[in-house]
Amino acid sequence: MTPVELAPDALSLRDVVAVARHDARVTISAAVLDRVRGTRQHIDRLAGAERPVYGVSTGFGALAQRHVLGALRTRLQASLVRSHAAGMGRPVEREVVRALMLLRARTMATGRTGVRPEVLAGYVAVLNAGITPVAREYGSLGCSGDLAPLAACALVLMGEGEVLGEGGRAVPAAGALAAAGIAPVSLEEKEGLALVNGTDGMLGMLVLALDDLENLLTVADLSAAASVEALLGTDQAFRPELLWALRPHEGQTTSGANMFAALRGSAIVASHRDSGHLVQDAYSLRCAPQVTGAARDTVAFAEQVARRELRAAIDNPVVLDDGSVSSNGNFHGAPLAYALDFLAIVVADVASIAERRTDRLMDVARNQGLPPFLADDPGVDSGLMIAHYTQAAMVTENKRLAVPASVDSIPSSAMQEDHASMGWHAGRKLRTALDNLAAVLAVELYAATRALELRGAAPAPVTGALLRLVRGRVPGPGPDRFLSPELAEVVELVTSGAVVATAAGITDLGHTLAGWAPRHRPDRERDGEVGRD
Repeated sequence: MTPVELAPDALSLRDVVAVARHDARVTISAAVLDRVRGTRQHIDRLAGAERPVYGVSTGFGALAQRHVLGALRTRLQASLVRSHAAGMGRPVEREVVRALMLLRARTMATGRTGVRPEVLAGYVAVLNAGITPVAREYGSLGCSGDLAPLAACALVLMGEGEVLGEGGRAVPAAGALAAAGIAPVSLEEKEGLALVNGTDGMLGMLVLALDDLENLLTVADLSAAASVEALLGTDQAFRPELLWALRPHEGQTTSGANMFAALRGSAIVASHRDSGHLVQDAYSLRCAPQVTGAARDTVAFAEQVARRELRAAIDNPVVLDDGSVSSNGNFHGAPLAYALDFLAIVVADVASIAERRTDRLMDVARNQGLPPFLADDPGVDSGLMIAHYTQAAMVTENKRLAVPASVDSIPSSAMQEDHASMGWHAGRKLRTALDNLAAVLAVELYAATRALELRGAAPAPVTGALLRLVRGRVPGPGPDRFLSPELAEVVELVTSGAVVATAAGITDLGHTLAGWAPRHRPDRERDGEVGRD
């Protein structure tokens, strides 16, 4: 895989995914190290001044009034990291920790944090060695940054703390660094603070969620199309002249185009086109592009937030161009928290409408002649009855997870830090919601492909290819059998990208980060964001 250069102004969303999920190596140019070295000179100058400077020669948070003398400053920085590495709960996923570390390194590479070049180089060396610090789930309030998770990573750079070993077990960091030939770093003025004071965990989870949604929202279009076809619905509600021409939201145009393309050439749709058996399809069928499309537009907003954060330097205090060091509030996670919460809301609704389509496939009163619960011998066999229950349970959980974390706050640090974003919590619950959405879509796809097979007529080329893809992993209709392993197989098809890749091999599809229409994005051009990915 192509290495990712740690260029502060050019790191892309896809670069973050490459490092976090695919272990791409990170490189640092000589120019970046020179910039970091030049900024460090300002910190060294301020360290020798009589006037206290926050983060350089003072305590932290509510203890910022203490002027710490030179002999204690190395201890000050180490003590900061040790005390802040106070997380509890389950270890955070490896991909989140890797994203967090890359993004913290990117901010250090801006030169605004005042660290020495060896701190940045050592941090990147840990990342490139595949060493993953054990950062625990609880310890960030999304204000003053993701303190405990970042401190856990900084502690490893010091040769302390824990890292993930074989089988996901926590093992001492010192041995892992020694095995990789990485010398622990002794922190000097400002450096402990620079390593822990950032929104990198929140941003990392947002970027990974965007990557997930690029796939899942297109899966939602495809599974919806398969359900429309299986329920003898019409494709005419998805014509471009009804979408972009009359209601020019880019998201619904993309989703409608995907569904229209997926149903093109369907003998099932053609068989009842002129029959008038239904005046109009139910909302969960007819309005699918409006719901999934609105989710796409929400993703576009969240993507804009993420791109802007990738150009930010999040630390407190920061080194300005004139060499001064200034306190600020840029570590507050509100922009990320709102975006993460917004995505959780749309993830819940996309899952909800998918469940409604699945329910129609189960119900003999509404499924247009299919057997109850798509069972082989209804009454003897229960078919997909409980698969739908499982889907409904995950939809219900997603509704609960859609309650915003960012509307809450709790004061800390003796009321010095009296308003928190809770953005880390927003990211954690979004990750669970995304796992549930993938499973919900897998159940719909499993049910819709079974229903298509029961129809007997030829499906569209796209939906037919999806039927064959699913059949390559799980058997078709028949007597009841153990369903959990089969559903897990379809979830893997969804999350691996196989569903979208199969459909894209037959027809053009629009995706979340590269819309189908219009290609021109005035909002992104105005923000200077065209072509960054």
